[in-house]
Amino acid sequence: MSAPANAPEAKPSSRIPKVPFWAQIIAGLVLGALLGWVARSQDVSWLKETLGQIGDIFVQLLKLAVAPLVFFAILVSITNLRKVNNAARLATRTLLWFMITSLIAVAIGLAIGLITNPGSGTGLTPQDGKLPKREGSWIDFLTGIIPTDVITPFTELNVLQIVFMAAVAGIAALKLGDRAKPILTLSESILELLQKALWWVIRLAPLGTVGLIGFAIADYGWDLIGKYATFTADIYVGCALVLFGVYPLLLATVAKVNPIHFFKGAWPAIQLAFVSRSSVGTMPVTQKVTERLGVPKEYASFAVPFGATTKMDGCAAIYPALAAIFIAQIFDVQLGIGDYLLIAFVSVIGSAATAGLTGATVMLTLTLSTLGLPLEGVGLLMAIDPILDMMRTATNVAGQALVPVVVSAREKILDHTAYENASSSPIDDLVEIGETDEKVAVTTAA
Repeated sequence: MSAPANAPEAKPSSRIPKVPFWAQIIAGLVLGALLGWVARSQDVSWLKETLGQIGDIFVQLLKLAVAPLVFFAILVSITNLRKVNNAARLATRTLLWFMITSLIAVAIGLAIGLITNPGSGTGLTPQDGKLPKREGSWIDFLTGIIPTDVITPFTELNVLQIVFMAAVAGIAALKLGDRAKPILTLSESILELLQKALWWVIRLAPLGTVGLIGFAIADYGWDLIGKYATFTADIYVGCALVLFGVYPLLLATVAKVNPIHFFKGAWPAIQLAFVSRSSVGTMPVTQKVTERLGVPKEYASFAVPFGATTKMDGCAAIYPALAAIFIAQIFDVQLGIGDYLLIAFVSVIGSAATAGLTGATVMLTLTLSTLGLPLEGVGLLMAIDPILDMMRTATNVAGQALVPVVVSAREKILDHTAYENASSSPIDDLVEIGETDEKVAVTTAA
């Protein structure tokens, strides 16, 4: 049918092109570094304070959703296993690969530390350290799993206890069967609500980047990196070896898939993890990209939340290994083969202590207390921690997406077509998936 003769000509769209999320993040990094440099070099106190407040608000918004998100994500993920064939086998294989990759990561961390001696020639002394505000020990770790009441873990953000309660509730719901269906329906709705709210926080990541990076530079300056140059390089090199060496090797040899497709699909989650420094805060994106890589939704909804609280190759394997060597050298303590084996043991078994939050202080103190090293050594690393935590968390999240892909491929439930067609579309596309689904449903109904 031809258009009427008097119909107005269509005007070209004047819509401003959407800036890709990765470009927004890079812009935030550059602007934050510039503002931080100005605040420090010109001694602009109000700018430094403003940057700190912006970064703190962003992290606080992420933490606000952590407690309920972890509880309902773990609960729902456990009950979702009833929809998967060989659920017990999948859960066991997932845990096994978590441990295998953690062991490889800690071995790389130890090797780099022994080769580079990161604590030598720093000019730091034991007097530069101080006791951390939060400590971890095996007694605290084991006894701290079980809460004394159901409220305190949420108010004090004890993620390990929240995971315990969620696991118990999920297993109980499985045993109840159909009688638990109303609770499960409510839990799934609350989880969707929390994830939708967290998407809004994720959109603020570029602004949060400005504050976090800017304050770090304004507060610590570039001079600080000089004292920790070897240690900082070791963390980044170690994480890069795991992220771009070990993971692609496992994908190519164990899963027998093309690693490039993995990074194309998982990149939105990796870049957000780098900025937010929170595995739990990144969890909704991690789950979306994992599903986009061809992992069945029912299995991904179990493996990703489980990994977000227990799978920490960066924070719980590479970092404590290198930090233990660094602190031992500062305090002039000789470590032997037995100590290195203990580091590996703590990294593989105790990684849940990190609990997916920003920073890895509890895990580090757990490692140091196991080795008998002075806990004052933690104070030596606190200043540089934000810079280290970005790369550590990016490695954590990549591993949390990798293991479900490997297990799915081994169990022959991976959708290879979806995996091979996984795109590196920006986070905005993932955020709008739910909205698009709703629009399609409305259109179909009409």
